[in-house]
Amino acid sequence: MTNECIPLLQSHANCYDSGVPRQDIPMPTNGTAAQVATEKKLYRIGELSRLADLKPFVLRYWETEFPMLEPVKSPSGHRLYRQEDVDMVFRIKRLLYDEGFTIAGARRFLREHEGNFESESTGASHAAEGATQLLSRKMLLDLRDTLRAFLTLLERR
Repeated sequence: MTNECIPLLQSHANCYDSGVPRQDIPMPTNGTAAQVATEKKLYRIGELSRLADLKPFVLRYWETEFPMLEPVKSPSGHRLYRQEDVDMVFRIKRLLYDEGFTIAGARRFLREHEGNFESESTGASHAAEGATQLLSRKMLLDLRDTLRAFLTLLERR
């Protein structure tokens, strides 16, 4: 039987075959490649900067300002960020960019709430309290911005 007699969709052959139908025999592996692909735990600084939408120099600066952000170094000296480092970068970015913290304030907040991020099941009342604090902080930041706008308008007169 040749491949020309079999319709293309039913054929096991493709453009890279030698014309011999493929025998689906699994190749023996030690699982290393699959394990690396599914359990990637280390990110280089370029990968993390793309994930977090930050410049690499910002990440290097944050390492000096936040002692809890401490990537490991490869034998060649490259920074390798673990998953907990990636999570910390996103927490720092949220505190600085979304919630309006200063670097010192974000550092203090992260020190004070160090264990709260890992334990997601702290209870509904604790989550509601955090949401209320977040809402209050956002309202205060909005109020501050509005008052600054009014002050600018008054100063122009």
